[in-house]
Amino acid sequence: MTKPSFDDIYMELAMNLARKSHCVKMKVGAVLTKDTRIVSLGYNGPPAGTHNCDEQWPETGCPRDSKGGCSLALHAEQNAILYAAKNRVTLEDATLYLTLSPCLPCARMIFSSGIKRVLFLNSYAEYKGIEVDEGTDFLRKFGVEVIHYTPQGMMENTIV
Repeated sequence: MTKPSFDDIYMELAMNLARKSHCVKMKVGAVLTKDTRIVSLGYNGPPAGTHNCDEQWPETGCPRDSKGGCSLALHAEQNAILYAAKNRVTLEDATLYLTLSPCLPCARMIFSSGIKRVLFLNSYAEYKGIEVDEGTDFLRKFGVEVIHYTPQGMMENTIV
């Protein structure tokens, strides 16, 4: 049996975290690491202390905002970055593992946090039915290493 890489381990953790999401539409997980150590975790959903969409609106999900997005949810990477900030963890040169590539607003937050490497499993553009992954384009333009991750040594029974 081949030992998994840290990339495999952390992406598998992000996939498992996505299962914790209360979102009815899409479940996304995030893991932030620094020097091969986990510094923060996150998954998409409403802020703590508000409604859990799958419990409050199990059929439709939360009400939509004016642009058609979730009116309550924080994205997985936002949750991970905010938790790190709340605990005064610096993200300079950190690596972010995501099950879905970042949208443009999240990409700006990722860049501003000092994260230098992003690995993602699925494309936000494909999920949304748009032509361009604006978030990954933004990050690459400003020197962040962005990798469309392909599972290598992940555990056999893992769902991708």
